[in-house]
Amino acid sequence: MSATPGATPTPTIVLVGHGMVGQRFLESLAERGLTANHRVVVLCEEPRPAYDRVHLTSYFSGTSPEELSMTDMEFIKDNGIELHLGDPAETIDREAKTVTARSGLVVAYDYLVLATGSYPFVPPVPNKDAAGCFVYRTIEDLLAIEEYAKTRTTGAVVGGGLLGLEAAGALKGLGLDSHIVEFAPRLMPVQVDEGGGAALLRTIEGMGLTVHTGVGTQEIVVGEDGAVTGMKLSDGSELSVDLVVFSAGVRPRDQLARESGLAVGERGGISVDEQCRTVTDPSVFAIGECALAADGRVYGLVAPGYEQAKTAAATIAADEASFTGADLSTKLKLLGVDVASFGDAHGAAEDSLDVVYSDSRSGLYKKLVIASDGTLLGGILVGDAEAYGTLRALTGTVPPIAPESLVLPAGAGESAQLGPTALPDEAIICSCHNVTKGQIRGAVTDHQCTSVPEVKKCTKAGTGCGSCIKVLGQLVDAELEASGVEVDKGLCGDFSQTREELYEIVLALRINSYQELLDRYGREEARGGDGCEICKPAVGSIIASLAPTIGASGYVLDGEQAALQDSNDHFLANLQKNGSYSVVPRIAGGEITPEKLIVIGEIARDFGLYTKITGGQRIDMFGARVEQLPLIWTRLVDAGFESGHAYGKALRTVKSCVGETWCRYGQQDSVRMAIDLELRYRGLRSPHKLKSAVSGCARECAEAQSKDFGIIATSNGWNLYVGGNGGATPRHADLLAQDLTDEELIRLIDRFLMFYIRTADRLERTSTWLDRIPGGLDHVRDVVVEDSLGICEELESLMADHVANYRDEWAETIQDPEKLARFVSFVNAPDTPDPVVGFVPERDQIKPDLPLLTIGHRPLEGSAQR
Repeated sequence: MSATPGATPTPTIVLVGHGMVGQRFLESLAERGLTANHRVVVLCEEPRPAYDRVHLTSYFSGTSPEELSMTDMEFIKDNGIELHLGDPAETIDREAKTVTARSGLVVAYDYLVLATGSYPFVPPVPNKDAAGCFVYRTIEDLLAIEEYAKTRTTGAVVGGGLLGLEAAGALKGLGLDSHIVEFAPRLMPVQVDEGGGAALLRTIEGMGLTVHTGVGTQEIVVGEDGAVTGMKLSDGSELSVDLVVFSAGVRPRDQLARESGLAVGERGGISVDEQCRTVTDPSVFAIGECALAADGRVYGLVAPGYEQAKTAAATIAADEASFTGADLSTKLKLLGVDVASFGDAHGAAEDSLDVVYSDSRSGLYKKLVIASDGTLLGGILVGDAEAYGTLRALTGTVPPIAPESLVLPAGAGESAQLGPTALPDEAIICSCHNVTKGQIRGAVTDHQCTSVPEVKKCTKAGTGCGSCIKVLGQLVDAELEASGVEVDKGLCGDFSQTREELYEIVLALRINSYQELLDRYGREEARGGDGCEICKPAVGSIIASLAPTIGASGYVLDGEQAALQDSNDHFLANLQKNGSYSVVPRIAGGEITPEKLIVIGEIARDFGLYTKITGGQRIDMFGARVEQLPLIWTRLVDAGFESGHAYGKALRTVKSCVGETWCRYGQQDSVRMAIDLELRYRGLRSPHKLKSAVSGCARECAEAQSKDFGIIATSNGWNLYVGGNGGATPRHADLLAQDLTDEELIRLIDRFLMFYIRTADRLERTSTWLDRIPGGLDHVRDVVVEDSLGICEELESLMADHVANYRDEWAETIQDPEKLARFVSFVNAPDTPDPVVGFVPERDQIKPDLPLLTIGHRPLEGSAQR
């Protein structure tokens, strides 16, 4: 950008670094209108714009780098921001007020903002740079670890802090035996105390990770090829490992500032004042993990960095603002374990008292630090952080109920009566963006926000780490109700009841027709109508899951049921992006005979289908047209296959390792158990898809803890984990019961699944349901293990009805001419493929004649039509 001759030059703001804090600074500039009258230049070292480093580990659970991105490129474009990726600043000339980038680009600045973050600390041990040694900081680091791990078996993480535990979980998820080496006497020494560390240790070791505390790394042992083969520890022991991740803390990246003569702290960090200006040069600012704040701290959390970003932007805009310190509270889910600390967690205040609840069996540890006058000073939560949002907001006040009640498990004692509505308006609900309860209430009353997404957009609450979302939702509902607005919790515009309430109505009254349910219990204006796309599949799923009990057809395309299904269930196949369908036969437990493999190969060849082995141990065949589906399934059924239900909200797979039959580590027959479970629960319709796995030992090769219900073998039987999810919002499953016999295991799974189907919302995964349901895991355990509600006999009976009445949908379909009539492209020409559908070759390196659906009035030249 160049200035017009004679005009005042446009002032320039240069941002060095584009991480989470840097992006928040840019947003703050835009909010204050500074991007409209300033040139803004960003020099970014990484090859990609700002991304969510807090949830970095979710990459290993299927979250793509694009999904981690925090940068809306439209925002960058609309605000005229010049973003230079992969081109970091290398020198600063403060006298000339210029910055020179690696590419040679020289930018003159009026304001320079350093957001260079931090770098991983690697202990100065011999061979720390050997092949197989990594740090855990960027997406590129993760990509490198993932690639190297493909040919390795055992990994170790140096450091048992936040990132260290996440790194260990990532290595375990990549199939490596994982060790954690922590110099301190406990895990997460900064966040938790001895009791919390002990609870965390028990839980993590129960997941199959090996923890070494109170020892340091002395040397990385390498082989003749220069690659890692082991680690020597300070206690004289040696670990046989072939991959090492250093996660022993971070240090401020202040080298650029040092070289330009800016003052830095004795232990690092660019010295700044309360306005985040460097103490050396008022035109240079530092924010985030590279800054040494005026209170003498380097803050390593994102929330303080956001506050510094807002302060720097306000100061540039000549507004009053200051950063004098920040809340260091944190809430995380590490390896599926809730860990939180807030306020004076370690009781440093004089005369403070501790209130502690500990349950070793369940891996729970809760401690509150209370002043002599009853003021809540802080606390630590391990294993159950349900009350974190409320407790953190109450910090600094005298809670309205006794402290000992606050640490009881969810649903017990007075704790159930204390919610976010009891908080004062000045209580901070979202620490990432410093949003108070009063501001959230104001968003509802003053800005007419009527939902959590609207409040998030208005206040930014809940858009950081996300730990406040649940409290946010409770406050929004409470404020709407207080304003006289009725909060509609109904399923949709046709039903005022929730899905759970409709389930109970269908079960109690044996209603087996959607139309009957709508006409009797729908909203008055909806009765006699056709329903909507929300309630029809939801009710269809309820009727299907209860079909044998209520006297309905178990076949989802019978009569009225057919009209309730979505696009996949309409044709008992998954619709793909190109308009074709996939065929997925069930391969229970991943076990298959050579003869069946040959049949799949022949079908794929004859119909020109693309084949892929999935992560669920099945073989998918892609590219089938609607009219081909019955022909394909006739051959599959004749060969002994049945529907894999990849198209339905039902059980998908029960994955398994090879278990004790083949594996030298196996403790139980995981294959047999996986087959038994998959055949038992096949076709079970539920609010969302269900996935399971059975691991034959604690090495967890089947990844059972990322499943809706997962089973891990022990020398004493089976451990049952529930509520896992390996999708875009990963959640490790929680231990429901342990050391179970075969009969006990199956009985508890029966109860768990039917209780979930009974009480979950539409399209709600078990992971979300378990986090939402009042009382969480403890309540579910009370219901399905202890039978606290007295419904277990009914839950078992409902499952028994399903098992006894299961019928394969495709076997029924191919035997019934009426059912086959729907599988045509044209009703009046059933054997004619759609004339606008053509097939062209794709991915020649894999299959030269692989069909890809294209749209056009004629097939492309050289395309294959069958």
